[in-house]
Amino acid sequence: MADAYIIDAVRTPRGIGKVGKGALAHLHPQHLGATVLRALQERNNIKTEEVDDIIWGCATQAGKQGSDLGRMSALLAGYDIKASGVTLDRFCGSGITTTAFAAGQIMSGMEDLVIAGGTDMMSYTSTLGDGKTLPLMDRDNPALREIHPQSNQGVCADAIASMEGISREATEALAVESQRRAARAIAEGRFAKSLVTVHNEDGSVALDHEEFPRPQTTAESLAALKPSFAMVADLPINEDGITYRSLVNTVYPDVKIEHIHHAGNSSGVVDGSAAILLASPEYAKKQGWKPRARIVAVANMGDCPTLMLNAPVPAAKKVLEKAGLTKNDIDVWEINEAFAVVAEKFIRDLDLDREKVNVNGGAMALGHPIGATGAMLIGTALDELERTGGRYGLVTMCAAGGMAPAIIIERM
Repeated sequence: MADAYIIDAVRTPRGIGKVGKGALAHLHPQHLGATVLRALQERNNIKTEEVDDIIWGCATQAGKQGSDLGRMSALLAGYDIKASGVTLDRFCGSGITTTAFAAGQIMSGMEDLVIAGGTDMMSYTSTLGDGKTLPLMDRDNPALREIHPQSNQGVCADAIASMEGISREATEALAVESQRRAARAIAEGRFAKSLVTVHNEDGSVALDHEEFPRPQTTAESLAALKPSFAMVADLPINEDGITYRSLVNTVYPDVKIEHIHHAGNSSGVVDGSAAILLASPEYAKKQGWKPRARIVAVANMGDCPTLMLNAPVPAAKKVLEKAGLTKNDIDVWEINEAFAVVAEKFIRDLDLDREKVNVNGGAMALGHPIGATGAMLIGTALDELERTGGRYGLVTMCAAGGMAPAIIIERM
């Protein structure tokens, strides 16, 4: 099987995902996608008529984010009409999955030049619907609910922490460290290689830096915050009085959920987009491109849909086995900080060296633009491998429905 090379990776800064407050919130989602696609083309002199496909991730494909966001973003970016595009949804894991699908097409010999990536504007998606539920928690589909009750993600995070005996203090310590590491990375320019400026329609700068981080965060400031999901847990989600708490307790009746997560130890609500350029060895050689990394292995794993967030550990184990590697071979780990408990459990269960995990901060500090985050983390891992001279990076993340994709890359 052929190799799939990563030629380049770019991303926007993450803007605060609130209408009227975030620097990107006034822009169309296609604009963010076009920004990173255009940057890839300009940085690498891509012959866009030769792009076999653009595989894009978006977790809320509705309204402005509907109608095949990958294809529309490419057209807006000025790509040749021959460059096809498709948009998929694996919830939070979409950006890893698009990269995996792109690599698979190249490794199978079916295609030579594919772009992966994703976009999500949470400032926009927060204006859609009633905000009480996600499609997988469909109040009008009791058949699925009876088989696999699926709760609110924050309530799931609190439930897992309660079951695992992970304290609020431990999660807040991780959150403070995430902020510290992100601040250091920004100050030292560790994101500069991948970061591209987003411009307004008139050419003025919309955003050229990370907007979400709160480096002033302390253990004391986090301790003063009220848990975010205590009230949410007991809100009735339908006329039958079913609550998010009762959905968890249907499967885990003995769990007493202690609420510990809040805005400070949960992922940030942001807008953003990312893109990764992948090519076959033959095509890269023809273009004179020097590959930055190769795809070593990919894996997908499902776990309990009711707890939703526990698949990253088995996904990491699965992708390591596929690659013929052990945890000691991995120089850089990126586990998405959807909630602090996800990263804390991941580190504990795999007994990892914390100095190798989320070295430059995570989503608690930087934010989590759902469908784009996976592609962002792959780029972040690659940049860190190049900065430190490391060889292997592993990226994984929880996704709604109780899933986790995982990928291992090797620096070249």
